[in-house]
Amino acid sequence: MAVIKKFRIKSFKEQETLVELNKVSMFYNKRQILSDLNLKINRNEVLGMLGPNGVGKSTIFHIITGLKDPSYGKVLINNYDCTNIPIYERATRFKLGYVPQYGGFIQDLNLYENLMLVAEIHIKEQDIRQMKIEKIISKFEFDALLKIKAKHLSGGQKKKLVIAMSLINDPSILLLDEPFAALDILTIKMLQEIIVNLQSSEKITVVICDHQARDLLSCVDRAIVLSNGKIIASGSPNEIINDTNARSAYFGDEFKIN
Repeated sequence: MAVIKKFRIKSFKEQETLVELNKVSMFYNKRQILSDLNLKINRNEVLGMLGPNGVGKSTIFHIITGLKDPSYGKVLINNYDCTNIPIYERATRFKLGYVPQYGGFIQDLNLYENLMLVAEIHIKEQDIRQMKIEKIISKFEFDALLKIKAKHLSGGQKKKLVIAMSLINDPSILLLDEPFAALDILTIKMLQEIIVNLQSSEKITVVICDHQARDLLSCVDRAIVLSNGKIIASGSPNEIINDTNARSAYFGDEFKIN
């Protein structure tokens, strides 16, 4: 029997759909990436997306945020069809936060300046803006890093910074693209705890895609496995690793959560 890390939230989540992809298909240069895909993301859940390279995980993020338009199908947020709503309006109107795998900050600005840059875009009132930044600094324990240029931060510190920047707009939905990539074990553990706390304390719906399957499954409520442009398995971490289709297409027979 697989062992899930103790801090993973196991309590039942209300099954209320917040984001839905309805019969979405996506083509790149005549190559089909997603095929008539249906996906429902529930409010206040941590959902993990798994699958081999090129299967369409990042494409799903791009379609949800509006970075890319689906070839066919609809994107619904809070039951509202936002398929044709532009990226900026979608982010502000539906409170979307996105943490890309790479970048997401200005290299030559220090940590505080990066936070302020985002705050000035989203928060007009100066006093509220300053209160929000101070809250973020305290939450992420940034006090000793404020004057360090982003390019000189460690990999884990950079990832924390980008997550912090994404929270300034008080998102309802946070999309994390490969958050555990190229990080050490302790930093991954720290990020896992941040993710779970975002859900429990901030009531944020979190969606993660990552190739580090064990790390992802240790902090999600539900996971899906993608193959050939479709969802072939969905369930809790224990259910997903014991799913025949998921094992055949992605995990293999020997995979376990340690």
